[in-house]
Amino acid sequence: MPELPDVEVYVDCLRRRIVGRMCERVRVANPFVLGSVSPPIDAVVGKPILGVDRLGRRIVLSAAGDLFVVIHLMIAGRLRWREVGLKIPKKLGLAAFDFPNGTLLLTEAGATRRASIHAVAGRAELAEHDRGGLEVLDADLCTFQVALQRENRTLKRALTDPRLFSGIGNAYSDEILHAAQLSPFALTKKLGDDEVARLFTATQETLTRWVARLRADVGEGFPDKVTA
Repeated sequence: MPELPDVEVYVDCLRRRIVGRMCERVRVANPFVLGSVSPPIDAVVGKPILGVDRLGRRIVLSAAGDLFVVIHLMIAGRLRWREVGLKIPKKLGLAAFDFPNGTLLLTEAGATRRASIHAVAGRAELAEHDRGGLEVLDADLCTFQVALQRENRTLKRALTDPRLFSGIGNAYSDEILHAAQLSPFALTKKLGDDEVARLFTATQETLTRWVARLRADVGEGFPDKVTA
């Protein structure tokens, strides 16, 4: 599943390609990918994209008129940047957003379709897609400790709970715990202050390192796979 570093790189690459450009067409090959019908997904057609951001593990395209497109890749969803007007692949293709300089293609492997696209009107509705987890890279140690010890649960469950921490899933949580030299089964409220500090440092350093590494690997290109 794409996690914080992977989604950050998707966001970087999309900003370079579509911010300031008009969405010319939306094509949906599988209607089950649409998680909402009001406003319709094609409400963004003819409107420029004003920004691309990360909301947890979701990608948000902001369009003129206070419209947003929320893309949740789930486990097997992937984004591809292809030539203008590319035909959506029958087997894996779910949807495509056409821009003057290329096509943003959403694909998903496997028989079960879990990836989703929501069209959202206004920031109040957009906030409903925010699970409320702490953005660790923007946090200090005190805020991190409060979130970590809000409930008494295992470290593995705490790190991967989107209501506690934003964007961290199974793959990077394992690396974080290894770097912190802490058991995934240790209970959050039984950690000492030094252990919490070690976990905080490992979390920030692991995520920062992977964001930098993925950005360097992709360069000016577009990611065709994710690390998780």
